[in-house]
Amino acid sequence: MLVLLGFAMIAVFMVLIMTKKLTPVLALIIVPTVFGLFAGAGLGIGDMVMDSMKSMTSTAALLMFAIIYFGLMIDVGLFDPLVRFILRKLGNDPAKVVLGTAILAAAVSLDGDGSTTFILTTAAMLPIYLRLKMSPVVLTCVAGLANGTMNIVPWGGPTARAATALKIDVNDVFVPMIPSLLAGIAVVMAFAWVLGLQERNRLRATHPEIWAVPETAEGFDGGAPAGGSGSLGNASGRGRKAGNPGGAAPAVGSSSVAVLERAEAPADAQDAGLADTALDPNRATLRPRLFWFNLVLTVAVMGMLIADLVPLPYVFMVGSAIALLVNFPRVKDQATQIVAHAPSIVAVVSMVMAAAVLTGVLTGTGMVEAMSAWLVQIIPSSMGPLMAVITGVLSIPMTFFMSNDAFYFGVLPVLSETAGHYGISAAEMARASITGQPFHMQSPLVPAILLLVSLAKVDLGDHHKKVLWRSAVVSLVMLGIGMLTGAIGIG
Repeated sequence: MLVLLGFAMIAVFMVLIMTKKLTPVLALIIVPTVFGLFAGAGLGIGDMVMDSMKSMTSTAALLMFAIIYFGLMIDVGLFDPLVRFILRKLGNDPAKVVLGTAILAAAVSLDGDGSTTFILTTAAMLPIYLRLKMSPVVLTCVAGLANGTMNIVPWGGPTARAATALKIDVNDVFVPMIPSLLAGIAVVMAFAWVLGLQERNRLRATHPEIWAVPETAEGFDGGAPAGGSGSLGNASGRGRKAGNPGGAAPAVGSSSVAVLERAEAPADAQDAGLADTALDPNRATLRPRLFWFNLVLTVAVMGMLIADLVPLPYVFMVGSAIALLVNFPRVKDQATQIVAHAPSIVAVVSMVMAAAVLTGVLTGTGMVEAMSAWLVQIIPSSMGPLMAVITGVLSIPMTFFMSNDAFYFGVLPVLSETAGHYGISAAEMARASITGQPFHMQSPLVPAILLLVSLAKVDLGDHHKKVLWRSAVVSLVMLGIGMLTGAIGIG
């Protein structure tokens, strides 16, 4: 009964948010509550949720002050040079912009922290997406894929958990999986390029007025956006209204094979294109004289994140306090800056707290334990030699439905013990178990993904529609390459 209730609860939750019958916050609260009561939790359901919420408070604090800190850095202009550099290199070609998003997210993911990756990627790329009228869902999809794939680096968490649970060296797990990691990143880049081409074609059809693409005897020599009206948001959750300074441009002919590349433009032209966006060069919050101070402060914060000397929430608390004090000495301005980022804070923190209801019910009622035991039992003994492959496949849905801790410390040791009877080593089992991470990182139980969709103002259901099947493909490719290279063997 617990197994049925557990899988039914997850299925109902996913259906409700993907069909937009309920917001994720409401679904995270209502669905587990109903199923928890059916599971016999009774009045004890409150204690289950509170116990789970205790483990969430530090995450909520981390995300809250991280939003304040990086939102403040966006406002004061720390990321403006980076975005202008990206604009010069990527131009206005959506395919290049999406590919650049994947490369940026993968590079930043090297620090092993998903929240930091998504904050920086969104800060740098979302203004560009909105200015070019590209879909922010594409941004969240590509960033989620890149970060999920890179999540198997030893300091990312899952690899260390797998090694610890099976009492083996972490390098024995990761090093043989490097070919799988490279293959996964290659698939992510391919998905990014295809999504970019789709965005290019969509914009060509739906917003031809944005592009000024003069046709010459040599072909198309590039164009610049003519502007366009629309409601533009930014990474800190505030919206602004954009004007149309350039007027309408001729539509691109259907027989043309133009690549919408932007020619090198002078700085003033680029600044004009950024007007009325999150990177408006004339916004009142800019602090150009404090650029180097803010850069050094940010590098110091990132260094503390990597060094892990003190709790991460405290790092961002202190960083936010210093940044506010130096950039906005007046108390009134400090309060204004905090309030300005309140919408993003409420959105992400409320979702983290609501996720405690789902995890609390899953754990407190014994659903997770029952689901894990059932999955182990249904594997026939004749498939014993394939236990590593089976573990890799199971890691895709199981790490989505439960936390990494529950899977790696609760399920993996049982599977590994069984596999040992068929000559499959613990290291092979550990390697197979981490291939599901690209799919895992899209789970609503992962606070970082909630942060990503909140900053980009994307519905979680829309994100899942675009990212889930692609992340499953990446996971299966990583598993397949692991088998081909011998990192994941068959007993």
